Amino acid sequence: MAKKISKTNAMRILDQHHIDYQVFDYSDSGAISGIEVADRLNQSYDQVFKTLVCVGASKNHYVFIIPVDKELDLKQAAKAVNEKNVEMIKSKDLLGLTGYIHGGCSPIGMKKLFVTSIDDSVLKQEMIYISGGKIGLQIQIRLEDLQKVIPLNISQLIKD
Repeated sequence: MAKKISKTNAMRILDQHHIDYQVFDYSDSGAISGIEVADRLNQSYDQVFKTLVCVGASKNHYVFIIPVDKELDLKQAAKAVNEKNVEMIKSKDLLGLTGYIHGGCSPIGMKKLFVTSIDDSVLKQEMIYISGGKIGLQIQIRLEDLQKVIPLNISQLIKD
């Protein structure tokens, strides 16, 4: 019998908007990094996205969603949100700011709706995987469905 998965904020929001998505539970695998998660799900690194939270020179916070095997280009990220510069927030600040912990941070259902940008490589993908809001859970979703619950800027965010 399949293990029952408890709903996270991200899943409840998708349900409220009647959005189709699929949940993948890898909690028994020990996978932590995005690359390990993609490997566990047997998915291309280009399809599995990680959620990063940054703070700009203005002290505003921003969310950036990029493929798990890529690195955020901080200059490109700052440009995408019209900031002089941005930097990653400290892991210890993540829970209080977003309601999520490092490794389980979903762009859906944060405590506050932050300006959110996704790397333009997403346009090549029919389906993407994002955190389900808890370590061990991934949500498979279409970009157009994700855009129904989060306003997204599509920008070049990764280092070439």
